[in-house]
Amino acid sequence: MVLEQEILPYLQWLLYGSDSSLGALPRFLLVVVGIVALALVLSYLFSAARHGLLRGGDIVFSAISTGIKDLLHLSPRRVWALARLAIKESMRRRVVVALVVFLVILLFASWFLKTDHQDPEKLYLSFVLTATTYLVLGIALLLSAFSLPSDFKTKTIYTVVTKPVRSGEIILGRILGFSLVGTVLLVVMGVCSYVFVVRSLDHQHRIEAGQLKHISDRSGEVVGYEGQTSLESYHRHQVELDADRQGVAQSMHGHRHAVVAQGEGQEVLPPMDVLQARVPQWGKLSFLDRHGVAKQFGISVGSEWTYRSFIDGGTQAAAIWKFEGVTREKFPDGLPLGLIVRVFRTHKGVIGQAITGSIQVYNIETGAKSDLFPFDALDAQVAELMIDRKLTDPDENEIDLFDDLVSPQGEVEVRIQCLERGQYFGFAQPDCYLRLPSASPIWNYCKVYLSIWVQMVIVTCIGVAASAVVSGPVAMLLTVSFILLGFFRQFFEGVALGTEFGGGPLESFYRMVTQKNIISPLDPGVGATVIQSIDALLRGLMWSVAQVLPDFAASSTVNFAAYGFNVPADRVLEDLTTCLAYVVGLAVIGYFVLRNREIAK
Repeated sequence: MVLEQEILPYLQWLLYGSDSSLGALPRFLLVVVGIVALALVLSYLFSAARHGLLRGGDIVFSAISTGIKDLLHLSPRRVWALARLAIKESMRRRVVVALVVFLVILLFASWFLKTDHQDPEKLYLSFVLTATTYLVLGIALLLSAFSLPSDFKTKTIYTVVTKPVRSGEIILGRILGFSLVGTVLLVVMGVCSYVFVVRSLDHQHRIEAGQLKHISDRSGEVVGYEGQTSLESYHRHQVELDADRQGVAQSMHGHRHAVVAQGEGQEVLPPMDVLQARVPQWGKLSFLDRHGVAKQFGISVGSEWTYRSFIDGGTQAAAIWKFEGVTREKFPDGLPLGLIVRVFRTHKGVIGQAITGSIQVYNIETGAKSDLFPFDALDAQVAELMIDRKLTDPDENEIDLFDDLVSPQGEVEVRIQCLERGQYFGFAQPDCYLRLPSASPIWNYCKVYLSIWVQMVIVTCIGVAASAVVSGPVAMLLTVSFILLGFFRQFFEGVALGTEFGGGPLESFYRMVTQKNIISPLDPGVGATVIQSIDALLRGLMWSVAQVLPDFAASSTVNFAAYGFNVPADRVLEDLTTCLAYVVGLAVIGYFVLRNREIAK
């Protein structure tokens, strides 16, 4: 699993941000100040044009003061009454059909999802969580975007505004009601999808009579058994049992099986570790090139994802992770290492055969190091390794992990190399980690659905605020634009900041029309100057829009569950805080827009 954005501690994310960037709270306040200032200027210009300079100022001041007073006197009882009205409206629109569609998707999904995948749990979880996300966002979009415009069209809004209710209560009631409907849908979908994944991945192996071979010591006494299970769900497991015919089948397709003696034979129990919630302790990644010189990045093999670098095999090139906080109390049995390797082959070799690599532990201060640990790397699979406390150095002298290799400050380096020439190992920073005690997979599954819920609430807020000012189809298009730009927010902001190749919008369009590559600079001249000047204005506008876009791609935690990692508590708090900011901001915007419509006066 790759984290394109580092997950910061919650307070640091909220107040300080990363590097020189602002924290979430100061950035939110700056955006609020900017939007308020722009709204005041536009409102005054419009009012002054219609009523004169002084009268226009009085109208704007009166609207703001009255609006603040209304927002401070919202009634929870009236908001809840309007929320119940929104729920009844959703039921009249047959929102339950979404559950029928979801169940039909699950019924037919098994036709296309096969367990012969090397990580079937990743395939199934990615499918059900992605399907849930898009279906729930679509329902939230349709409910919120057409709610108020439909009431305006049928004039049912008159039965509401004639009651003692405020515009802000109408907006909050719609947001709350549609969010509750979406919450119920998510709960039902979550239970159904969890049952679907568990039942689909459940299978039972057998060990046929005569499949096990005896393992004997020098005296001829049987000390164990080895063999393999039957073929089920497109795979087998190698089995090593003790003298009592009990043990654990080796990991295959991301899971294991316990084996127990039963009568004269053995029973293979249901799969273990199908759903996982690994808790990693990540380190800082750096590289050595083929000559052993320290580098910040490895080499590129043409992959478009720049967060992963590669090291070439059969050279001094290495990927180095520096871990901090390594203590005897935290890791009493040694270092439980998790490793994900992306293998790039320049020649096939033996098809299906793993590529050999090595692991070495270094002391940062003294330069002491352990002997090499060889391992076999399969592409994009999680390898769980244990570095024992008692080790040997390259001269075969016995050393202790904590006494000789871990510094007094709890720092240690782990170096990984590829040993085969013509082959490459690729790494991103989260690809190597120390594994802490696992969290609850069920609770982790709930946290993933919580992130989907956050996205649903944000879409609902955008749709309700947009529907207060424009018609239903236009509100839907506006909300869809926010969703699409939100999923590609990083690229959108990159174009605005000039970090993407190809220049700004107008320059990119010019390059496409003229079939000019994205690297070469434009030919100097008046045309290039005009294009770049216009792009400078467009980039400023794009950067301003990017500051209010919800980053749906970053808020999604589907990959955490799919790759078997725990969603950090800091990430959950960040998502909930972001959701609260959008609810407050969009509710206030929706209130002022609705209040200034003729129907709401």
